[in-house]
Amino acid sequence: MNTLEYISIGIYMIMMLMIGFYSYQKTKTSSDDFLIGGRKMGALVTALSAGAADMSGWLLMGLPGAMYAVGLSSGWLAIGLTIGAFLNYVLVAPRLRVYSEVAGNAITLPVYFENRFKDQTHLLKLISSIIILVFFTLYTSSGMVAGGRLFESAFEIDYHYGLLITSLVVIIYTFLGGFLAVSLTDFVQGIIMVITLLVIPIIIVIQIGGIVETKYWIDFQSPTNLSWLEGTTTIGILSLASWGLGYFGQPHILVRFMAIDQVKDLKKARTVGITWMIFCVGGGMLIGLVGIAYMTKYHTIIDDPETIFIYFSRALFHPLISGFLLCAILAAVMSTISSQLLVTSSSMTEDFYRSFLNKNASQKTLLRVSRLSVLIVAIIALLLSISPNNSILNLVGYAWAGFGSAFGPLMLLSLLWKKTSRVGALVGLISGGLIVLFWMILQHPYKEVYAMIPAFPLSFGLIILFSIFFPDKDVEINQEFDKVGTIIEKQY
Repeated sequence: MNTLEYISIGIYMIMMLMIGFYSYQKTKTSSDDFLIGGRKMGALVTALSAGAADMSGWLLMGLPGAMYAVGLSSGWLAIGLTIGAFLNYVLVAPRLRVYSEVAGNAITLPVYFENRFKDQTHLLKLISSIIILVFFTLYTSSGMVAGGRLFESAFEIDYHYGLLITSLVVIIYTFLGGFLAVSLTDFVQGIIMVITLLVIPIIIVIQIGGIVETKYWIDFQSPTNLSWLEGTTTIGILSLASWGLGYFGQPHILVRFMAIDQVKDLKKARTVGITWMIFCVGGGMLIGLVGIAYMTKYHTIIDDPETIFIYFSRALFHPLISGFLLCAILAAVMSTISSQLLVTSSSMTEDFYRSFLNKNASQKTLLRVSRLSVLIVAIIALLLSISPNNSILNLVGYAWAGFGSAFGPLMLLSLLWKKTSRVGALVGLISGGLIVLFWMILQHPYKEVYAMIPAFPLSFGLIILFSIFFPDKDVEINQEFDKVGTIIEKQY
């Protein structure tokens, strides 16, 4: 790799660490500040940090690679995700921001579920915490693996060195600055990602000779490249689009809504966030499509379609610039790792330590435990990443469906349907996770169907069914639900 590319990566890493040290000065006294930023995040930071935490290396490698290999028919995933993200802002974000504060100032999803349903058994909190700890530890590990392999393939650095560099930088700024550091770094990383994804396809089209020329070479390579329906099936389209349902249950995204300063700011955050997402996924898709035209016109071949972004970053730009462009992939990977790392450590602190080991812990004690939890989760994830095996990476493929099906239906109904009951919540939480797990493990002829297609509606239906047969009779639950509605009407 060119020395100038190393310089670019070094500048990027130093910038992330500086944000961590700045955030440390702001989070010295309170675990609430460390875990949720004291509910003081602005609209812009909320929007871009939520987007960056959501979009991992898939945005800059998987999506362009799929478009390059298959054409527009692989874009249904991007459409499903964009619609899902928009509905998440509309249906979940405002009510969750208010409800999580009304229901005992909950700063994690497990605590929110427990407080929402006045669960004296603590089962809701315990089960949801276990789901978060297991899935996110593996999820974090997969992100570290992606960082190591990125250094190996793009930067020509040994996998283990790349793994250590990526992991240590993320661990340091997350350990120091907590939620504030994660949100601010995600904000910067989100800007890097969107600029990169907009600039590269424009430069490629100019190189080819314009839009008309680009379209000619895309069609020349294959007339089905610009078809949304050719090369796929109805089940394939539904499976890709159904990924959008997962947004309603992703803890690392939902916590951003809980942390925004005022509920009215979510309208601005929605506009910024969805605009950012459209530009990013649109740019990712365009890189793959115009890549077809470029490679066809200039008779160039790449071995792995997912390296199309890396190829153009180096082929079209000065090494100093290409280094910063390659940092966009690193930004996507690191933003997701840090968000998952923080959510997992917050679950260890709030849902286990504070709930079961030391209910009267001081804020300084909780802050120390929060930072210690970051280290513990990071070390476990790092150890799992040293010798990556396919079983972990395959499991992570179902993590989105697992969170979406376990938490998603319950999140929607707990916010929007007053009659949702504790028993219904427990059944929905367990059934959503188990259906995804069984769909993944058991052998059946419907493997091509995405696990969320059966799991999400079944969990949703079971919550309604058991809530009708086993209703809650706590008057305070209904009062809080009505109070949330009143606040939303006045402030949103």
